[in-house]
Amino acid sequence: MLIVTEHSPFVVVDRPAPHVALVTLNRPERMNSMAFDVMVPLKRVLDELTHDNDVRAVVLTGAGRGFSSGADHKSAGSVPHVDGLTRPTFALRSMEVLDDVILAIRKLHQPVIAAVNGAAIGGGLCLALACDIRVAAEGAYFRAAGINNGLTASELGLSYLLPRAIGTSRAFEAMLTGRDIDAAEAERIGLVSRTVPDADLLTTCYTMAERIAGFSRPGIELTKRTLWSGLDAGSLEGHMQAEGLGQLFVRLLTANFEEAVAARAEKRPAAFTDDK
Repeated sequence: MLIVTEHSPFVVVDRPAPHVALVTLNRPERMNSMAFDVMVPLKRVLDELTHDNDVRAVVLTGAGRGFSSGADHKSAGSVPHVDGLTRPTFALRSMEVLDDVILAIRKLHQPVIAAVNGAAIGGGLCLALACDIRVAAEGAYFRAAGINNGLTASELGLSYLLPRAIGTSRAFEAMLTGRDIDAAEAERIGLVSRTVPDADLLTTCYTMAERIAGFSRPGIELTKRTLWSGLDAGSLEGHMQAEGLGQLFVRLLTANFEEAVAARAEKRPAAFTDDK
């Protein structure tokens, strides 16, 4: 049975499969722009999901024809806790609200799959990049839009995340030209892991999420952590030591390895309990 929880009219949480949560930005008439009326409840949803121990993987998408169009220039919504602040401090608090959403995705215990169903522009591109895996519908496209608006293209970690996703030269070009990158190019340059027909997007992401959900919880959490920390590792040797400690942690404190060996021998799916 599908369980739907509405945290606000603009963010909806579904349970489309066992141990999988679907988070939908639900303001299609504004292309799911990053108004505070959307981002504040999204942050609250992420805070709840990271502590929902029934959820093993999360899919993030947008309603309608857009993933997220970035900043909302017409209806930005209300920033909480800003009464009495001057304009400079109000601006700082506003950016902090958006920064916290990006960081919450990165820090979520569960892997997050971005199901990019349409435009991912500006801050919407940042939302997609903060996710661990990105899958694009054929009609999706990406744009670092700040430069087109007379601003900098650097926002919400974009100048950190994009070079790590597609390399420095491609990232410099994308951010300095502000051009659109369609789904086919996005797959070719590694911005997304795959491109699928529009109608197959969520099914593909659910299948991926269910596969992830079938593995060991600490194994998945530690893999997510070490993948991200590896991007900032000071040395190969230091990172290998961190990886080794994680591997030993799961190997010595659970019977997962023995269960995997037995399952292969018995030609059945493994059932990881994460316990001895």
